Amino acid sequence: MRRVLTGTIASRGMALGRARLVQPSQFVIDERPLGADEVEAEVKRLDEALAAARAELNELREKLHGALAREVGEFIDAHSMLLSDPELIAGLKDLIRKGRYRAGAALKAQRDRLVAVFESMDDPYLRSRREDIDHVIARVHGALLRQTSREERKLAARVGEILVSDNIAPAELAHLSRHGLLGMVATSGSPYSHSAILARSLRLPMLVGAHQALTEIQDDDLVLVDGEHGEAIVHPTAQDLARYRAWQRDAAREGQRLAALAGARTLTRDGHEVRLFANAELPEEIAKARALGSAGVGLYRTEFLFLMRNALPDEEEQYAAYRDLVLGMGGLPVTIRTLDLGADKADATGLALMAERNPALGVRGVRLSLRRPAVFATQLRAILRASCYGPVRVLVPMVSSADELEAVRTLAGLCARDLRGEGYEIAEHIEIGAMIEVPAAAIGVRALLAHADFVAIGTNDLAQYVLAADRNNDALGALYDPLHPALLRLIAHVIGAGRRARKPVSLCGEIAGDVRFTPLLLALGLQEFSMHTGQILAVRDRVAGLHCGELRALAPRLLRAATRGEVEAILDAINGV
Repeated sequence: MRRVLTGTIASRGMALGRARLVQPSQFVIDERPLGADEVEAEVKRLDEALAAARAELNELREKLHGALAREVGEFIDAHSMLLSDPELIAGLKDLIRKGRYRAGAALKAQRDRLVAVFESMDDPYLRSRREDIDHVIARVHGALLRQTSREERKLAARVGEILVSDNIAPAELAHLSRHGLLGMVATSGSPYSHSAILARSLRLPMLVGAHQALTEIQDDDLVLVDGEHGEAIVHPTAQDLARYRAWQRDAAREGQRLAALAGARTLTRDGHEVRLFANAELPEEIAKARALGSAGVGLYRTEFLFLMRNALPDEEEQYAAYRDLVLGMGGLPVTIRTLDLGADKADATGLALMAERNPALGVRGVRLSLRRPAVFATQLRAILRASCYGPVRVLVPMVSSADELEAVRTLAGLCARDLRGEGYEIAEHIEIGAMIEVPAAAIGVRALLAHADFVAIGTNDLAQYVLAADRNNDALGALYDPLHPALLRLIAHVIGAGRRARKPVSLCGEIAGDVRFTPLLLALGLQEFSMHTGQILAVRDRVAGLHCGELRALAPRLLRAATRGEVEAILDAINGV
C-alpha cells in the first residue's frame, strides 16, 4: 500500500530503489559485575576492540580514493582521534578496574555520561559533537561483538538501494556511494550537515528529518526518494513511477543543455556580468573548473596538506601543490586560503590545540597560524614562490580584527624579502584578503577593508556564529537559516562596504552554489560567487534568466523584511512560485 513520508530536502534529485534499513545502534549489555580475576582480561578485550575499530577506520580510508578521500578524510580522522583520546580510554578502563564493569557496560556508561555533558553545554557546536561520540562508541561496541565489519560488507554489497537510517557518518556515506547506493532517507540530521553537503557533492538524493522512516519503511520495500518535493514514497504507484521516468528524461536533457554553457560568459538578462569562481583543492577539480569557464579559483583549501598525515608538510611539498594549482588554471586568478585548522578538525601532526573546551570559538584559522609563526612562514613562503606562475591571492581565515591582517601582511613581507634575497622569483605584489565569517569582522568590515585587498564572505561559519546555531545539529535546523534577516543585513553591509571601498567581495559559502539563493545574492549586490565546480553551470544558467536591475530594486524590501517568511515571499515572487 502506497505511503508518503515527508522530510526536509538535503540533496535534490530523485532515486528509486529497495530500502536498506540500518537501525540505531542498540547496546546488548551484560551487567554482571566482573570478578577480581576477570578484570585484566576485560581490559585487554577492550584494548583489542579499540584497536579493531581503529583498523576498520584505516581500512575505510584506504578504500576511498581521489576527491572522496580528501573530502571525508577529516571525518575519519576525527573518529580515529576520539578512539585514541586518553581521557576516553582512561575513563573506560577505570570503569572496568574500579567499578568492575564489563567492557560493553563501560562503553554504554561512558557514552551516556559524555552525551549528558555535551547536551548540557550552551554552545550548539559542542552539543552537536554527541553524534561523533555515538558513532565511535557504536563502532567499538560492534567490534566487541565482532559484528561491525560483517555489517559494513553486507551494506556495501547490496547495490541499487536506498539507505534508511537515523543518520550516517560522512565516511560511511562516501564508502557506500562507491558501491551502488542511490539515495538516503534519514530520521534526523540537517540540510547543512557535513553528510548533507557530501550527498550534494555526490549527487545522491537525500531527505533528513523523516521522523517515521524507520518505523514506516521495511527492508526491501520499494522506495522512491523525491528530493524535489521532500517526500519518500513507499510502494510507489504507476503514476509515481511515470513521474520518476519523466524526471529522469528531463534531468538528462537538462544536463545536456547545461553542458552547452561550459566556457560561456555569465551574464544576466540585462547584460550585467557575474564572475563565478570555483571552490577546489584537487587536480581533477582544477581541470574541471577551467573547462567549465570559471573565472578562477575563489577558495583553495590548504588543510588537506596537513590532515591525514603524521608530520607537517614542508615548504617544498606545499610549493609543489600550489605551483600545480596555479599552472592548472592557466593564468586565471587563484585564491589560496591559509591554514584553517583548529581543535574541531583531526590533526595528527599535533599542530592544533586538542584540549580546547570550545574549539569552534578557540585557536583556529589565523589565530593558530599567528601562534605558530614558523609553520605559517613556511606556508607563506610556498605560496609566494608559486606566485611567479600566475596571479595568486592569499585569503586569511577567521579574521576578527585589522591587527591580525596586518600581522599576516608583515610576516608575508618578511618572507618575500627573504625569498628575493635567496634568488627566488616571486610576484611583485600579492593581494591579501580576509574571510568574513566572524560577526566582528562583518560588523567592522570597513576597518578591515582599509588593510585588505579583498574580502570573501564565508556564510557557513558566519551563519553559525550570528545565529548561535550549528548546521550539524538537527535539533537546531530551524534556527540555522541563511534567510534570517539579520544574516542578510550583515551580508549586504559587507557587500556595500566593499563597493564603497572599491574592493572585490566574493561569497564562498554553500549558498553561493544554490540556485534558490542566486536572485537574493544578486539583489544584495554580490558580483563574485565561489562554489563547488558541480554547481557552476546551474548557477550560470540561473543568472542568465535574471534581470540585475530589477533585483537590485528589491534590495530595500529584502533588507526591511522582519521575518524569514517575508524574505521567502519576495523570493517566491522572483522565482514565479
